[in-house]
Amino acid sequence: MFRRQTDHYVATFAVDEVRVLRKVASEVVGLLTDGFDHTDPVVGRLFPAVYPKDAAGSAEFRRYTEGDLKTAKIDQAGAILAALPDEAGGEVRLDAEAAEAWLRALNDARLAMGVRLEIKDGTDLGEELDDAVTEDPGSSRVFQLSVYAYLGYLQESLLNALID
Repeated sequence: MFRRQTDHYVATFAVDEVRVLRKVASEVVGLLTDGFDHTDPVVGRLFPAVYPKDAAGSAEFRRYTEGDLKTAKIDQAGAILAALPDEAGGEVRLDAEAAEAWLRALNDARLAMGVRLEIKDGTDLGEELDDAVTEDPGSSRVFQLSVYAYLGYLQESLLNALID
């Protein structure tokens, strides 16, 4: 998918891919703005306690760093939105800075989806998807697991292009 062209990282996206990426990035922005809730497990995953055994210390650290971290995460998701073609498919060209923002935003989106889908470290995604298809091929879970897998593929593709 992503390939290096001189000092840029280039990929061509179909219209459906653009729609999915736009929706995912917009949902991350929404989660970090209007829907920001410290009791949400997704927020906990994106902003883990720095000192798991010291709630007061973690709260103090969060007080000083959370605003900047939230802004950075919103900007990174915004980098995806800014680089995508409007409503059609098309080419995306990223410089090194934008590529790194995409990697971080894709990671945040996968972390968020992983929490919602209850994906754990040892989860076999292929098996999980097969089970979901067997249970109900038209379910939203099948679609969400497919998007989760696609984001992982996209993230790996971009990372490989960066290190080539």
